[in-house]
Amino acid sequence: MNVRFYLLLGSVSAALVAFALTSPRVIAADKVDPVADAKAFQNFFFQKFPTVKHEDFVNGPYSMNEDMKRQWQEKEEFPPYEFALDAGKEMFATPFRNGKTYADCFPNGGIGIRQNYPYFDTGEGKVVTLELALNRCREANGEAPYSYVKDEMASLTAYMAFTSRGKPMDIKIPDDPRALAAYENGKRYFYTRRGQMNFSCASCHVQSPGERIRAEILAPALGILNAMPIYRSEWSGMGTTSRRFVTCNSQTRAVPLEPQADEYRDVEYFLSYVANGLPISGPGARP
Repeated sequence: MNVRFYLLLGSVSAALVAFALTSPRVIAADKVDPVADAKAFQNFFFQKFPTVKHEDFVNGPYSMNEDMKRQWQEKEEFPPYEFALDAGKEMFATPFRNGKTYADCFPNGGIGIRQNYPYFDTGEGKVVTLELALNRCREANGEAPYSYVKDEMASLTAYMAFTSRGKPMDIKIPDDPRALAAYENGKRYFYTRRGQMNFSCASCHVQSPGERIRAEILAPALGILNAMPIYRSEWSGMGTTSRRFVTCNSQTRAVPLEPQADEYRDVEYFLSYVANGLPISGPGARP
């Protein structure tokens, strides 16, 4: 990392401090205000990057750099994730051994529903992500679950995201103290520093979007999950949301959690909720 990046991480910007001061901390559930959080979160980025169209934040680093955006637009004519879309579509339509398909497990046959995940299951009392729901569907139909960080899950979620492209993220938080607690837990995880480098998720994606870390331009946190899953050049393949969370922890020299751990599901809930209204753009591609 260059010296400038370290200096940036050494002191929080005034705008970020203001956001933190106006955001509810980990307090009683009746004090949590996700609506106010989402408004403050979005306004922070809209003011920090006034020339970026609101809907473009879902394009990550490509919304931060005009040269990269042009290269990405050219790449989209023959997108590197196309193989995953084709595989995911075939997998989605292929019956399980009992004759049922993924469509039997989801509203609207699983088409055009990506924007509603994750959701809070009031019966279970926990957040359910799309990746988790897909594996539960498999297990309910007598199939072995897929790895949360491998190609099969990435392909399935890529296809389901593609059927929702352009639809606004629409995450609900029910009037349930457990849902508010899950949301607040995800928010706390996002802002908590950890690992040998003492980074939080926000260190890169709130404090320093648009800055370079080595050859990579950091993406803004706003809309970061709208593009998932993503093809990354460094992976030479697709990556799920779970893979991205695990990788981020590893890169900051923190101990990664198990994929689909409660904390990961809760932070996905938080980040998805504060991106409400922005369009689904997945599957995406990143350098």
